[in-house]
Amino acid sequence: MTLPDGLRLRRAHPQDLDDVMWLEHASFPTDAWSASQMSGELYSPHGYYVVVETTGEGASTVVGYAGLSSLPGNPVADVQTIAVSAEHRGQGIGRTLFTELLDEARRRGVHEVFLEVRADNPVAQTMYTGFGFEQIAVRPRYYQPDGADAWVMRAELPPVSAAPPRTGPGPIGQETFDA
Repeated sequence: MTLPDGLRLRRAHPQDLDDVMWLEHASFPTDAWSASQMSGELYSPHGYYVVVETTGEGASTVVGYAGLSSLPGNPVADVQTIAVSAEHRGQGIGRTLFTELLDEARRRGVHEVFLEVRADNPVAQTMYTGFGFEQIAVRPRYYQPDGADAWVMRAELPPVSAAPPRTGPGPIGQETFDA
């Protein structure tokens, strides 16, 4: 996936906490994670968090983030969270973030990915379905304090050898390209 000009995808680091928390509260006003929960995720050796940030003049701004959790050797991963600022939605940023999470899951040898999505969020549900996820359960009143239900969704990932060849940059931070 290609990001619009002026944006870049990179691995998140703990110094991104303030920017991520601002976006977390803007995106999820009734059920945002706490700063301590998010900090734990950013520091976790089992997590993989990425951000999309602006690259123009001046200080960069985080406009999207996403996270995955997977224990070493475990063939299962969970998408923890994904958010894009309201003014940057509809530009493919969410798809880019989600693609990177699934690519990391494949690099970790994961065969199955799970996530929860609000039952009242058809835009996200449509995106996940487009990636091959299917609804397998409902968690009643999962999101608090408003009591919205969550859909539990699942997808099987093909083994790395069966995955389509990469034609762009390799994992974030690497400068490799397939010929």
